[in-house]
Amino acid sequence: MNVLYVEDEEKIANFVCIGLKEQGFVVDYCANGNDGYAHALEFEYDAIILDIMVPGKDGLAILKGLRKEGNSTPVILLTARNELDDRLTGLNLGADDYIAKPFFVEELIARIHAVVRRVSGDHQNILTVPPLKLDRLTREVTCHQEVIELTSREFNLLEYLMRSPGRVFTRTQILEHVWGYDFNPNTNLIDVCIQRIRKKIEKVGGEECLESVRGVGYRFRKPQNP
Repeated sequence: MNVLYVEDEEKIANFVCIGLKEQGFVVDYCANGNDGYAHALEFEYDAIILDIMVPGKDGLAILKGLRKEGNSTPVILLTARNELDDRLTGLNLGADDYIAKPFFVEELIARIHAVVRRVSGDHQNILTVPPLKLDRLTREVTCHQEVIELTSREFNLLEYLMRSPGRVFTRTQILEHVWGYDFNPNTNLIDVCIQRIRKKIEKVGGEECLESVRGVGYRFRKPQNP
């Protein structure tokens, strides 16, 4: 799951980023509101976490701008302030949830899953493309009812491709969504990861489902009889 995190307090940001990445999130971090707003408009995220009090555009201004532009990505607001007016302003501007500092990272993660689930619907947490079944909440993948043990990165890559069977994703798109935006597009990270996933699927009797598209990227094979 891709999240954008806008926070100017470095110590808190480092702690939260580590906690999110440990749970398999791909985190794009910005230390000021102007960069955060630009990222939110340019890239696609599953959820956005906004601290209200950041330099440049503050969290509420970012939220207001996003909703005005028609961006409906779920937003969770963070702030040291806990006054009723702040909560009401944020929610009225279109925030999906609100957490006052200090908070536990576990609570933030639970709320991210909750807002994404609420927006996409419960059924979207289970991706089924026979013979594979992927649970986004438990982060478990099964094939012919056997569990496939995947690393966090392998899970994120498989999830990304399984969201849209038949659609071809470029290497740049895959890198951005699974590894983040700082990786060299000429790296062979994707190919190596794909090979590992294929072997693990084959090991439990699954057929080939990750297809290479020469010169472009990869796609998850579309079932012939969905």
